Parts: sequence; structure tokens; C-alpha cells
Amino acid sequence: MEESISGFKVRGDWGDVVEHGERITRALRDAGVHDPAQDYGARLTRAFNDWEEWRPKAHETLESDVSEKTADQASVEEGKGEKAGKNPDEDIKTAGEKLSESYEQLEEDDAGAAMDNWKESIDYVARAADSAGRKALRRVEDTVYQNVMTQLAPYYFDNELISANIQQSTRGVDNGEQFVFEVNINDDALKDDVSDRLAEMDEEIDRWHVEVEKDTDAAEAIEGAEPPPEPEDNSKSTTN
Repeated sequence: MEESISGFKVRGDWGDVVEHGERITRALRDAGVHDPAQDYGARLTRAFNDWEEWRPKAHETLESDVSEKTADQASVEEGKGEKAGKNPDEDIKTAGEKLSESYEQLEEDDAGAAMDNWKESIDYVARAADSAGRKALRRVEDTVYQNVMTQLAPYYFDNELISANIQQSTRGVDNGEQFVFEVNINDDALKDDVSDRLAEMDEEIDRWHVEVEKDTDAAEAIEGAEPPPEPEDNSKSTTN
């Protein structure tokens, strides 16, 4: 892994890409980002969950799965109407009802209430137009992104917590597909925490490799090798 001001980068095959994402995720969990009750969590839990959904998985492919997830997260955010769970037709209907009420109130000489309902009617019309426009733009974005932009630019993820991108670097005959995956933590203090944790992981893995015992009995059974000679017992006393 390469670490620089622009983030944490790995070059390798798909397994290396998946492992890098898993290690970043584990470091973020250790920092408490996944838990709203902890320091970082209250602000960044939702951003962490979005990253957890987007990061490459072992069973996925770049061209299909990551492309689709990138298009989804890159799409236009929801407007007020969508966040309220209303489609454009519902808002237009409500706008008509508010306008009818406004006319009735004018007939009753209630100018203040009529003006309020008239303003609400205009707001609902604007909200409906906004929702319709966002949905149309999303359809265009999704098509353009998946079919055009991913051919020109890396697959990327970007939110308050993380900025990440994957590029396919080479397709070698011997090495297979090769990728470059870079992940940056957007909060400087959290980035330092993640850096420290990634370094600790490297040390833990190194120690694990050193401490693991070799199964020599299994090797002898497979290879038909003679067992190693018993060590001489030098513990016996040579004194009278």
C-alpha cells in the first residue's frame, strides 16, 4: 500500500482491491465511525454505511456491479418532494386543492388566508416540477454514466467521509486484470487514526506469519519425506 496526501493506494488484482476496501472499513470501524454514540459516528455513520455499500466485494465485477453502484451514488440528490415521499402528480393535485381553497377564501373576504393558500399552491407546483426534473435527469445521468463516463473516467465514490476511485490499469496475459484503487479519508483527524490502524494491521499480519507453526508431519505424509532426526538430548548431566 502507498500512503500519500491524496490517500491510501494499492495496485494489484481484484483480490487486492477487495482487501484494501475491507482494511479501510475495519480501520474506520475501530475508530468508531459506524457507531452514532461515538465521537465520529454521530456525524459520519450514514456516510460510512454508504461507503460500506459501495466498496468492491469479492463476488462483484468492476464493469457491472461497481459501475451500477457508482451511477446510483453519483445521481442527483432527492428534492423536497421526494424526501417527503410525494410524486409530482400528488403535488400537482395538492396545488389545485390549495388554489381552490384560495378562491373560496377570497369570496369570503378572507384575503390573508387566501394569500397563504395561493402561496402554498405555487410551492407545490414548484416542488412537483423539481421532482419531475430530478427524475428525468437521473435517467439521463444513469445512462450516460454507465455507458459513456466509465469509459473515460475512473469508477468513483465521494461523500463527507470518503473519496475513492478505481481504475483498471492493465490487462496482462500472465498477471490478469490489474487495478489501481485509491481511498482518501476527508476528515484529517480521522485520516490519521485510519493511518495508524492500517500500520498496526500490517504489524499484526507480519507477526502472524512469523508465529504460525509449520505442519511438518503433513508435509512428510504428502511428500514421503523421512522425518527429521531427533535432537540429541544434551540435558543429561556429564558430572559424576
